Amino acid sequence: MAAEPQRGVTDNEIVIGTYTDLSGVTAMWGVNNSDAIRMAFDAQNAKGGINGRKIRYVVEDNQYQVPRSVQAANKLINRDHVFLMIANGGTPMNNATMPEQLEKGVPNMFPLTSARSMYEPFHRLKFGLAASYYDQLRAGVKYFVEQKGKKRVCAMYQDTDFGRDVMDGVRTQLKASNLSLIAETTHKPTDMDFTASVAKLRDANCDLVTLGTITRDTNQIVAAARKIGWKPDMLGSAAIYDNAVADVPGNTNEGVYGVTPILFVGSDDPRPAVQEFVKKFKATFGHDPNFAAQVGWTAANLLIDGLQRAGRNLTLDSFITGMEGIKDYEDIFGSPKMSFGPHKRQGSNESFLVQVRGGKWVPALEGAVSY
Repeated sequence: MAAEPQRGVTDNEIVIGTYTDLSGVTAMWGVNNSDAIRMAFDAQNAKGGINGRKIRYVVEDNQYQVPRSVQAANKLINRDHVFLMIANGGTPMNNATMPEQLEKGVPNMFPLTSARSMYEPFHRLKFGLAASYYDQLRAGVKYFVEQKGKKRVCAMYQDTDFGRDVMDGVRTQLKASNLSLIAETTHKPTDMDFTASVAKLRDANCDLVTLGTITRDTNQIVAAARKIGWKPDMLGSAAIYDNAVADVPGNTNEGVYGVTPILFVGSDDPRPAVQEFVKKFKATFGHDPNFAAQVGWTAANLLIDGLQRAGRNLTLDSFITGMEGIKDYEDIFGSPKMSFGPHKRQGSNESFLVQVRGGKWVPALEGAVSY
């Protein structure tokens, strides 16, 4: 009896899918990320593909909405019959679509979110790229407590899955340091006025404020603190690691810290491989790559490595074995080394501490930090 054919794989093709934000509030991330992935796949196809097969890459717009993500995932899984999905955009979107996806035997590779649920609980078809929000804040808090002597740690965070994931890292690390939060405030993503919240933390005499925020609320919180002359150290996750925070007029956010799993490398970086990437991206898409493009390039090339290791007889099992064989993978941007294994589905849990200086994010330390 002949074995059933592997979904998404023919003699000359591998079908790979992505749903991401191409026209919504996070389109600058989704468009650049998927463009870089496509560029990597096109480059591999130009070299003959992977073990004799070309990649056919199908991208759907989810507009950063759960219902549209479910619709897009259904199309990719049931109509396009993708072999795997890469860089699906958004935490709640991935959480909503993964059950059916995994049930159908479609791996979820390197989603465009740093939530722990992308690789926990363990599932052989879930692979996360780098440090989660939880990991990032654990590493950052550990550094500030042990190296900077912080003892009165406070928090301001969104009352969302994202905000709570960030705060889990803060609380776990404080407990490990025999400390606890001195004060905390929560807010909705749509809140605009942080005057009372900032005053509460100032009155608690906080010496470090951890932020479970994204760009807009970060800017508003820092502005509210500066308005009353309060300048404690503030520490956020990779969700604030964006030019929208660094280059606020008047350098309001000068000195704010962030923790990121991958450092953004500017277009002026002199390394030949980086220059080649920047030049090709700009020639193809008409502008310099942003941070999301850089993440996409790393994710795509890591995936290509796993597919090549799977060999010509590409099946779900051979692909998983190929991915589990990747050890100490190094990308062109100097990110932490990434490894996988039979019981390891997160490439790295190391992060970089960064700070806003002169309107730009710059590394605050040499090398990565962890816990």
